[in-house]
Amino acid sequence: MLRGIDVSSYQSSSYDTDGLSFVFVKATEGRSYVNPKLGAQTKTARDAGCVVGFYHFLWPGNLTAQAEYFVSKAPEKRGDILAVDWETTSEGTRASNSEKDRFIRKVKELRPNHRTILYCNRNFWLNHDSTSYAGDGLWIADYVTAGKPRIQAKWRFHQYTDNPLDKNVADFSSKAALKEWAQGG
Repeated sequence: MLRGIDVSSYQSSSYDTDGLSFVFVKATEGRSYVNPKLGAQTKTARDAGCVVGFYHFLWPGNLTAQAEYFVSKAPEKRGDILAVDWETTSEGTRASNSEKDRFIRKVKELRPNHRTILYCNRNFWLNHDSTSYAGDGLWIADYVTAGKPRIQAKWRFHQYTDNPLDKNVADFSSKAALKEWAQGG
């Protein structure tokens, strides 16, 4: 298992990269928010030689506009991974399963040479998802032992804690294998 983290504006731009193989950076949310630390947090990950991913926090509605906004703001480098963060919004709403699927397909259409994955928690995967569509891979949040999420589906990334920050593992044999997969978009 490879180790990684995900960061947003709540974290420092100069986070510790010791022992990390990958970093996911929040890029956008909805159709108007851009992480003000996006550039600096991306630079920290790239300088450490990590595989970099970017995620978009999905809101219901305007899926095409959200996908276009996300790809217009997320850096575009070969081997970068794109992810949709599908969960309950601050207003207590959520994108529907079909909206999640359409968003992933639109991002894949707009950036065909990039892996596009789904991030969601175990509850969403088991109780809101009805298609099991996760694009090129599933990034599951389930706060249990690293690498042992309580789901039956094949997963690529597992967020196993948010204390003191979001920590993840990836199901790849090596960093080189992760890089190769990421570049296969």
